Amino acid sequence: MTDLPGRRLLLVHAHPDDETINNGATMARYAAEGAGVTLVTCTLGEEGEVIPPELAHLAPDREDRLGEHRVGELADAMKELGVADHRFLGGRGRYRDSGMMGVEQNHRAGAFWNTAVDEAAPHLVEVVREVRPQVLVTYDPDGGYGHPDHIQAHRVAMRAAELAADPAYRPDLGPAHEIAKIYWNRVPRPVAEAAFGRLRAEDPGFPGIADVDDVPGVVDESLITAELDGAPYAERKAAAMRAHATQIAVEGPYFALSNNLGQPLFTTEYYELVRGTSGAPAGARETDLFAGVEGAGA
Repeated sequence: MTDLPGRRLLLVHAHPDDETINNGATMARYAAEGAGVTLVTCTLGEEGEVIPPELAHLAPDREDRLGEHRVGELADAMKELGVADHRFLGGRGRYRDSGMMGVEQNHRAGAFWNTAVDEAAPHLVEVVREVRPQVLVTYDPDGGYGHPDHIQAHRVAMRAAELAADPAYRPDLGPAHEIAKIYWNRVPRPVAEAAFGRLRAEDPGFPGIADVDDVPGVVDESLITAELDGAPYAERKAAAMRAHATQIAVEGPYFALSNNLGQPLFTTEYYELVRGTSGAPAGARETDLFAGVEGAGA
């Protein structure tokens, strides 16, 4: 264990591109600072819609090769962020994208949503016990916006954190490890509203504009406990988002998904600490997810 970096961050996401949209600046910052950054992606995003017409043949209702294409997009995005350790839960292609809530794909064999949490969690326990992160980042119980794979990623991440800390659970997966701090992705509502106001004023040319409540994880600002200024890594985050070309169109400080509705590209990223002790003074937000973690100096 002595060869591990002093600071170790684990992120658990549902599909390729979720990590960059939510945490791209955070990942780039910690990678640049020499921390260990590990990304676990739970599906290949096979059910996503495709933006570029020349790649439309990859879609699930045509050649059904989008997932493998998105593996390459994710690798390119991670190069932009400087992250070398990115993995798929249980290995590439073990769990399939479940589609949006209420569709037939939710119930297919192998769909992530159709997998028992305790069947998927051991794969993440093994990663936790290998890389031994002090900090875990994932979604809230609603998955940020109700997508079944995001909800399942939350459930699997939280369950794996619990199981990984239990010495009696699956010692074959490695020595027990307790994660010191767990955060959920958040966006404070006033920040989102102000950013949408700038978007409407500048009008970068998208066919329409999304609604504030279309942004995953928007909450009352009182819930925000950590605020990471990612301005020095804004270009890296934008470049990583552009790498996810089947899913994202980037225009300056804004982007759109396949619905062509513009929304802000946030370079300051926000979190809610849900397990562990804040390293900030009372009433203040943390500016470092490792604040207060013993032995995790920069």
